[in-house]
Amino acid sequence: MKGDYQDLVDEISALLGAPATLENRDFRLIAFGAHDSDGAGGELVLDPVRTRSILTRQSTAAVRSWFEGFGIARATGPVRIPAAPDAGVLTGRICLPVRYRGIVQGYVWLLDQEPGPGPEALAAAMEAAQRIGVLLAEEAKAGADLSREFLAVLTAARGWQADMAVAALRVALGPGADGLHAAVCVAPWTGEAPAQVPGAAAVCVVPPESAPDGGGGAGQLAVLVRLRSADALAPALTAVGRLLPRTAATGTGTPAGAGRARRPASSGRGGVTAGLSEPVRALAELPAAWAQATAAARAASAQPRLGPVAQWSGIGPYRMLATLTAHPADDPATRTLLGPAHRELARTAEVFLDCAGQAGRAAAALGIHRQTLYYRLGRVEQLTGLDLDDGEDRLLLHMALKAARLHG
Repeated sequence: MKGDYQDLVDEISALLGAPATLENRDFRLIAFGAHDSDGAGGELVLDPVRTRSILTRQSTAAVRSWFEGFGIARATGPVRIPAAPDAGVLTGRICLPVRYRGIVQGYVWLLDQEPGPGPEALAAAMEAAQRIGVLLAEEAKAGADLSREFLAVLTAARGWQADMAVAALRVALGPGADGLHAAVCVAPWTGEAPAQVPGAAAVCVVPPESAPDGGGGAGQLAVLVRLRSADALAPALTAVGRLLPRTAATGTGTPAGAGRARRPASSGRGGVTAGLSEPVRALAELPAAWAQATAAARAASAQPRLGPVAQWSGIGPYRMLATLTAHPADDPATRTLLGPAHRELARTAEVFLDCAGQAGRAAAALGIHRQTLYYRLGRVEQLTGLDLDDGEDRLLLHMALKAARLHG
C-alpha cells in the first residue's frame, strides 16, 4: 500500500513539475517526492513548515489550523495558499484535497512557483489525487473490518480463549501489532461503529451485556489507537474529541457529517463521554487497557470537570474505585445519607472532604456561611453515626460518596 501512495505522489510531482507530499486528514505524512533543497541554481528551498513535516512526519496543531482556515477540508478542487513568512510558510502552496465519496481523506501539497501548473495539469493531478482517496478509504475500511477480532480480545474469557483472540488480532494487524496502542471508550454508544476514525487500528461496538456495569442499556464504542510514542497521546485525544460532538448532536452513534467539530452541548451524567487508557505494547494487555478506558469514561460522566474526554492517569480516586466492584457497597453507615432525601447534605459532605476538611474553603465553594456548614456537617454525623474528626470515618464517607457518584 505504501508503494502505491509513493507512485501516485511521484506521478503528481511529474505532472505539476514540483515536489509533492501526501498527508492524511490529520496532517500526518504518508509519502513525499524528491526535493532539491540546496538553493543552488534557483531551486526551491524548503521552508520550516515543510522541513518539519518531512522530518517529524506530522504538522503542528497551529500549522494545521492555519491551513484549514483556507477551506481545504471543504474544497473539491485545487486550493492556492499564499506564502506567510510569519507562519513559517516561506513559499506558497497548492493543496489538492484527496476525497472519496465526498469525504476528505487527506491532502497532496506542492510548493507553488511561477508560472505554476496550468489547468490541464492540475486536472490530471486531481485524478491521481482521487485514486489516492480510494486507497486511503480502503485502508480505513480495512481497519474497521478488524472489529470482530478487536471485540473478541475485549470480551473473551481468560485462558485459552483470550490467547486465541489475541493471536487472531495480531495476525489481522500485521506489522503494526507490536507497536504502541491505547484503548478508547466512548459511552454511551447506540449506533453502528463509524466507518473511519483517524489514527485507529480497529473499531468495534461493545454491547451492553459486555460492559462492566451493564452499560445502562447502551453499548460502548471501543477504539484501538496507534501511538507513535508513549507521550504522543494528543492525536488520540483530538480524534476522540471529534467523535463526541457529532454523537451528542445527533443522539446516535453515527457521526453527523463532516466539518469542524463543536464541543458537546453537555457532558457529565446523561451525556456522551470518553476515556483513554495508558499506552500498552503487548496486545495481551488490551483487556486491562479497555478496563482503564471504560473507567475513565465513567469518571468523566460522574464528574463533569474531568470530561468530556478523560485520561486514566488523570481521574484520581476513581482509578481505585472503578476497580473495586461493578456496584458500590451498600454500607449501613452511609445508606440514609445517600438517599434522595439528603442530596444537599451529601453534596456538602463531599465538598468538605474534597477540601481536605478545611471549613473556610468548603463554605466558600458551597457559597454558604461557615456556621451553616457546621450545622450541615453535624446533621451528616447524626445520620451516619460517623465522626468527621476521625480519619477512618472520613475515609469511609469519602469513598462512599465518590462510589455513589461513579455508579449513581
